[in-house]
Amino acid sequence: DCHLDSIFQRPAPPKIALRPFPGYTGTLSEGYPQRGKPLQGGKEAVEYAVILAGGSGTRLWPRSRGSKPKQFLDITGPRTMLQEAVDRILPLFPYERIWVITNRSYLPLVREQVPALPEHNLIGEIMGRGTAPAIGLAAMVLRRQDPDAVMVVLTADHLIRRREQFVRALSAAVQVAQKGHLVTLGIEPRYPETGYGYIEQGDLLYHVDGFGAYRVVRFTEKPDRLTAQEFISSGRYVWNSGMFIWRVEAILAEMARQMPALYAQLQEIADAWGTPAQEETLQRVWPAIQAQTIDFGVMEHARDVVVIPVDIGWSDIGSWAALLDILPADEQGNVLAGDVEALDTRNSFIYSAGRLIAVIGLNEMIVVDAGDALLICPRDRAQDVRHIVEQLKERGRREYL
Repeated sequence: DCHLDSIFQRPAPPKIALRPFPGYTGTLSEGYPQRGKPLQGGKEAVEYAVILAGGSGTRLWPRSRGSKPKQFLDITGPRTMLQEAVDRILPLFPYERIWVITNRSYLPLVREQVPALPEHNLIGEIMGRGTAPAIGLAAMVLRRQDPDAVMVVLTADHLIRRREQFVRALSAAVQVAQKGHLVTLGIEPRYPETGYGYIEQGDLLYHVDGFGAYRVVRFTEKPDRLTAQEFISSGRYVWNSGMFIWRVEAILAEMARQMPALYAQLQEIADAWGTPAQEETLQRVWPAIQAQTIDFGVMEHARDVVVIPVDIGWSDIGSWAALLDILPADEQGNVLAGDVEALDTRNSFIYSAGRLIAVIGLNEMIVVDAGDALLICPRDRAQDVRHIVEQLKERGRREYL
């Protein structure tokens, strides 16, 4: 299985020595002019990281498969994306306070790739039901263990290149969350992307360790290009990263208010958690849960949401084309990985898992050879790879899924 370490230099690990909570002693800004205030008070709590690792990664087919989706692959370097997700939070979280929730069929991969995680920190879903049930179940289980816990929700399939800044941002976000706010990290937008959700920021509430924490005005789903351009020009919008920080009691209170049926179902599972009735309850209740995202289900109508804009070198690796924007390219703008020979080829991503690939005269193309399946498509249609996966599924070609 080929990886891209020859063309991708991993960021150096953080050199900062931030103390894990409780007891973080970061510097709070004083005398911030006019709006915003230093953060003080707030009930101190222990924080836990919950990594969502259940996605199917269909847009990175044919490397990403149902048996081993992208979060378990070495897409951006010698470490898998899950391993990278754990590595970058170790300055703040010991393994004992890192949880992973994923499809139960992927639990062996989690154990293999991150063997230091305690077994009871792994939560296996019977089937995918979206981020709202996954986050809600993790929050319920955490609340049983520590009712005052602060929960840091992260994803296993994102790339974050500025690790030190990321760790500092999480530290600031935990301080804000301790005051009871629902906090999200917003990515400072670099261009009018239409594939991401956006967050409009309002008044500045706090200034913490160099980061501003703003009241959220609204969440907006993926806009068209003109709207995205207006968002960027206004300077008030950030990309929705899908990373959240909150007290478990705060997010569960919002779930109870907005999604009472889901809350009741999750409570039934949580009541049986760790007892002989756990498996029977999970098998009976989980399939009946309605699939929903945390954004639609909770965040868009939550009462007290705060966003912290950050510049952390973030990408969601949502397509093969995204790697052209992330990985170092040659003089012709190509990213060539594996055994590849290119002639008169520009702005293309060519990947070989083994055999030689020779390309001539390509421009703005994606070529990915996984050994048993070959993908060729224009760069601007990389998002449509998921439709090929759907077509394979419809035709019963499961050996390629």
